[in-house]
Amino acid sequence: MAPSPLHLLLLPWFMHFLILLPSAVVAQSSGTVGVTYTTAPSTADHVARFVESSKISAVRLPDANPTVIRSFTFTNVSLLLTIPNSLVPVIAANRSNAATWLYNHVVPYYPRARISTISVGNNVLDASPDLYDFVLPAINNIHTSLREIGIRSISVSTTFSFLSVMTDTFPPSSARFQSPADDVLIRPLLQFLEQTNSSFLINLYPYNVLRLNSEIPIAFALFQNLPYNFRDDITTGVRYLNLFDMMVDAVISAMAVAGHQSVSIIVTETGWPSAGSTGELEATQGYAEMYVKGLVKHLKSGVGTPLRKEGVAEAYIYELFDRDDEQEVNGTSRKWGIFYPNLTKKYDIQLSSSGVLSGNGSRTWVHIAGWIVLVLSSLLLH
Repeated sequence: MAPSPLHLLLLPWFMHFLILLPSAVVAQSSGTVGVTYTTAPSTADHVARFVESSKISAVRLPDANPTVIRSFTFTNVSLLLTIPNSLVPVIAANRSNAATWLYNHVVPYYPRARISTISVGNNVLDASPDLYDFVLPAINNIHTSLREIGIRSISVSTTFSFLSVMTDTFPPSSARFQSPADDVLIRPLLQFLEQTNSSFLINLYPYNVLRLNSEIPIAFALFQNLPYNFRDDITTGVRYLNLFDMMVDAVISAMAVAGHQSVSIIVTETGWPSAGSTGELEATQGYAEMYVKGLVKHLKSGVGTPLRKEGVAEAYIYELFDRDDEQEVNGTSRKWGIFYPNLTKKYDIQLSSSGVLSGNGSRTWVHIAGWIVLVLSSLLLH
């Protein structure tokens, strides 16, 4: 049967639809938004159930306590584990120590616990500079031990702090990693991360940068869409609408200078305090809510940053609950939690992916598209 004029009219639109459909489904993919959990292990089971019921898809554990890891078995929550700085030289000393740590913290629970990444140390350059030379050997020992055990899907890296590792960050195109860490640690680490398809981990706080630079408008740090609320990179002409993207692109620029610009980035800590010490005028619950909501909306949008359209792979909000021991542990009265210790919401936010072209939404669109294709095919063939 010869095609009718209607069929011929629909044919170009049909072919155009088939060409554009895959890119439409993929283009708006967004990074994972998780939280950091540092509360006592005695409440771990209760918190794990709370995290899953709150549809939080990823949790970072700065203290990878086996009790806490076990509480997340048989959940759909991915885990980023951290090896304490104090254990870095021990694990660097020999591979058997690395294997012992893995047999205590990973092997009994994986894959029932969805462990995705292990950070060997946290902010070692700033918190424990005497451990500088042990980081790479420890990373290699953990990585090799995982392979010997037969686990190949867990990435290994270490975590840096933006202020401790970056220099010349504004404009972002001028950013570099600080010396001597650049040559001694970061370049060989980036080569390892590229070879193993692992991520560069960094703690990134616009709040801290804002406090150091009074010229930055607070609305720019809080993702507020206001007239003239932008900053241009005077070297490249790239326009930035928020401070978070400027900081991420500073890291990307520094990685490009080091020759490894394609390595993915995980923001292991970011957040805004809802309360602070005397004189911290920006540490308010209102500002904290604006930052967290703006961050989540931005990450879930799938827009990315000017230098990396896919944006960061994951970002972990610091932190899940306010801590009663913040003054004792960190020497500050800041409150970072997005929930109160009694599990009630401090802010009305939704961390789970809800974009129509991400998560289950992308599958929904594929099903709808499939139905449209079948209908159009029927029209064209009859």
